[in-house]
Order: sequence, then C-alpha cells, then structure tokens
Amino acid sequence: MWKIKHIFDGDYGCEERTQNDRTKVTVTLINENNEKKILAVEDQWLIDNDLDEGDEWTI
Repeated sequence: MWKIKHIFDGDYGCEERTQNDRTKVTVTLINENNEKKILAVEDQWLIDNDLDEGDEWTI
C-alpha cells in the first residue's frame, strides 16, 4: 500500500507557463517497505480526488 508522504508545490511564480497549463505538484509516495515513488500530478486532480498528505494512494 502506498501513502502520500509529501506534496510539494514548486511553482514560485517565476516558471513560465502558458495560460492553459494546469498547476502541477510533486507527490512523494512511500510504502510499508520504505520504498519511494515520486510523481508529478495536477494539483486540481488531487483536490478533485480529496487526496492529501497521509492519505492512501490507491490509483
């Protein structure tokens, strides 16, 4: 089972994005064997799926 350990919003406003680009965040997942995965996902997708740090990643 993977859990969300950390969500990092690296957008400090200085990165150039087009008007249609969606904000992405870096999500660090960790499992019971202390293995890590790092993913980039749309911030709105996390919000829409009610996912936050400490939550189980079932996708």
